[in-house]
Amino acid sequence: MPQLLNVDAALAQILADMQPLGSESVALAESLGRVIATDIAAPLDLPPFDNSAMDGYAIHHADSLSASPQQPATLHVTQDISAGDSPTDTLQPGQAARIMTGAPIPVGCSAVAPVEDTDDNWRKASGTAPPEEVRIYSRYGYGANIRRKGENIAFGATIMGAGTIIQPAEMGMLAAIGCARFEVLRKPKVVILGSGDELVDVHETLSAGKIRDTNSYTLAGLIRQAGGIPIRLPIARDKLSEIRALYSRALGINPDMIISSAGVSVGAADLVREVMDELGDIDFWRINMRPGKPLAYGALQGIPFFGLPGNPVSTMVTFEVLVRPALAKLAGRALRRRTIQATTADDLRSDGRRSYNRVRLSREGGAVVARSTGSQSSGALMSMLLADGLAIIPEGQRFVPAGSELPVLLLRPLE
Repeated sequence: MPQLLNVDAALAQILADMQPLGSESVALAESLGRVIATDIAAPLDLPPFDNSAMDGYAIHHADSLSASPQQPATLHVTQDISAGDSPTDTLQPGQAARIMTGAPIPVGCSAVAPVEDTDDNWRKASGTAPPEEVRIYSRYGYGANIRRKGENIAFGATIMGAGTIIQPAEMGMLAAIGCARFEVLRKPKVVILGSGDELVDVHETLSAGKIRDTNSYTLAGLIRQAGGIPIRLPIARDKLSEIRALYSRALGINPDMIISSAGVSVGAADLVREVMDELGDIDFWRINMRPGKPLAYGALQGIPFFGLPGNPVSTMVTFEVLVRPALAKLAGRALRRRTIQATTADDLRSDGRRSYNRVRLSREGGAVVARSTGSQSSGALMSMLLADGLAIIPEGQRFVPAGSELPVLLLRPLE
């Protein structure tokens, strides 16, 4: 019997085959979560002009140097500057200009006195004139409460590098520099295939011997979560003609990846391998992991192909271990997943393959404790629903006593 392929070797081979996709233009409003394809440089200074950081009064800072609550500096108010204005008059010594946050600083101004440090205890309302004079109760140094042109971002500076994932803060910055459209990496388009006489869709009535198709929905969610675009095709019956037609339809969509669920084991009804031999090349069929040994990887007419096992847990575990990293590389994303050390609360068992046991995690006394979710059967879907992570038992180790430390691949953030 051929030796099973090591998980790390399989993943290295898969990642070596993946190349980031090309780019496409996207509107800023639709960019959340997308990956920037090229560096973005600032086409202007931010802020684009000197402006006030406070509601208050623009002054010559020297006029305030002897000011105090007991002996305020009294200045003549000559201007009233709102955000959006463009002041043209020069501020002379002994003068002040009422100014709003974000408004341009007039020529001659070297500080802004906040309104709360003046005798003007009322904030500007539309149509209300400023006072003729204002008293300043504190001293201010040169440049106080002034935001200088370019102090946030200088013209020409790189503000986001290629590979940056757009979050709300990035959207705000791009709006600030007037970047309405920009290039992002394409999302991988992934076709999901399934076959089996026993499978019915979620809308169909169950009859004797039938089960619902869960894998295509699970895979669609996992693909979308990983930054891809899932495309579910109808289930094919266990007939060579139907499976061949299904795979041909998948190729006609011109996807970036094809994932098949079931049909890759050694059962008499597993016809996928025959179709694969017709349409593409298989690099390997079996992996030294549990669950998930019957896994196929190769290419269909140059398109990366994964033939995942049919059992629901096996499908999800093999996706996490092998497919998610491949999608991340296609999408140009850094794979942000965490493996932590946890202490086992239960005895764990394996058959000697590298095993991924489903566990719940909790923090207890400064340590992370892993408890089995129960049955580790590859068909026990509830074991994944309850799992916070996958405890990894190394190859060759068949028994892990309670109290041992194991690496755990997190499936969700650890609270």
